[in-house]
Amino acid sequence: MTTLHRGHVFHLAGRPTVEEAPEALVEIPDGALAVGDDGIIEWCGRWADRLEDEEEEVRIVDHGGAFILPGFVDAHVHFPQVYSVDAYGGGQLLEWLDECIFPAEARLADEAFARGAAREFCRRLAAAGTTTSLVFGSAFPVAQDALFEEYRRRGLRGVIGRGIQTVGSRAARPLVTGEEEAIRLTEAEIERWHPASEEAAREALLAVAIVPRFSLSVTAKTLAALGELYYHYRRRGVYFTSHLNENNRAGDGEIAAVLGSYGVDTYLDTYDGRFLRGSRRGGRSLLGRRSVMAHCVHCTDAELARLAETRTSVAHCPNSQLFLGSGTMPWRRTAASGVNIAAGTDFAAGDSWFLPYVLNAAFKVHISEPGAAGVALHPAALLHLATVAGARALDLEDRIGNFDPGREADMVVIDASRWEPLAHALELGLPSADPENESAGRLFKLLMACNEVAVAEVYVKGRRVTA
Repeated sequence: MTTLHRGHVFHLAGRPTVEEAPEALVEIPDGALAVGDDGIIEWCGRWADRLEDEEEEVRIVDHGGAFILPGFVDAHVHFPQVYSVDAYGGGQLLEWLDECIFPAEARLADEAFARGAAREFCRRLAAAGTTTSLVFGSAFPVAQDALFEEYRRRGLRGVIGRGIQTVGSRAARPLVTGEEEAIRLTEAEIERWHPASEEAAREALLAVAIVPRFSLSVTAKTLAALGELYYHYRRRGVYFTSHLNENNRAGDGEIAAVLGSYGVDTYLDTYDGRFLRGSRRGGRSLLGRRSVMAHCVHCTDAELARLAETRTSVAHCPNSQLFLGSGTMPWRRTAASGVNIAAGTDFAAGDSWFLPYVLNAAFKVHISEPGAAGVALHPAALLHLATVAGARALDLEDRIGNFDPGREADMVVIDASRWEPLAHALELGLPSADPENESAGRLFKLLMACNEVAVAEVYVKGRRVTA
């Protein structure tokens, strides 16, 4: 039976780049989505234009004046940091990891604790309207199994990978394994949880990623082994993700430590198979269309060009970058390179599960970039970050990201009446003086003034997900 979802529809039609997003913006104030029993969108348009066959059985779900948006895609979030928001580490990235995060992540070795963390993690994603997520997972198989099981039970869509560390500080030791064990555990997770064939992958909601924490958490030998593993499983659609050029504190920050440890020309070289001194090739590249690098705040032009060339995406996490004092990813230079930019919460360095808060921060940091680098992002570009770009980053653009017929019905329903400041802004705020900008202005208010409490319903592939 077809289900008709009636409400105020916003989405970006087609396959726009972020620059093309304003022209792709579709607003249908009294709109509808027709969704088949298989969870596939059959039609999207004006409610009044829906031609109903009198003999056709149709179930109507009327969301009233609520907004229907494509489900949010979080391109970077940490499962074992579920309880670590606003943890004070007395410094930037490396101090925060040692003082707060490594000890917190070690607690997931306890299976009962890990199962509770998995339930809370998935509950918070659903409550925030996040239907798809790329997840930096736990080092411990019991915690990973608990997370995959909870995703499957709730019907969330996710790409998840165990956090790989083969070297680390004293604080990180509970998370560190030997190199052979790291490969064995990663391969076992792929065999257990990743779709067994390309055909199965086209229907699956869950997939596996290969996830070294960052280059400082592994060795050249580990990177070589991970490259071989990724090469072996690429045809099965396995993903890769890690951190890149996040924190550039002079002299002793993350980037300086990576360059000094490996003796390479650029941080990206370590992931591109060029991890031997002098950036000599030592193994296979981990870059590609199913690879996502988080942060990329301090990339060189050559690194950005290589990311674009290999179709590797960036997960932009402005909340996290503010929290750790990492700086601002330069918008104009990054976008001009042609690299796909998706949004990530980076919870718990990011202090919110709610992707519109990330978009809010993105607008503020980029309009505040100095001089000619500053840019006021169009509301459609903000929506692109959390929907189309996220789908593209996960190579799922044929399945999710907008409401084109044939896509799977991942939706978030936002009821402004549940958050009074948003309701007042939309109802009583002055409309745009330019009628052509009316839709953009309304979307801007929706994204900038929204709160998680306004998320009324969440659907993945047409099935309602409960928080």
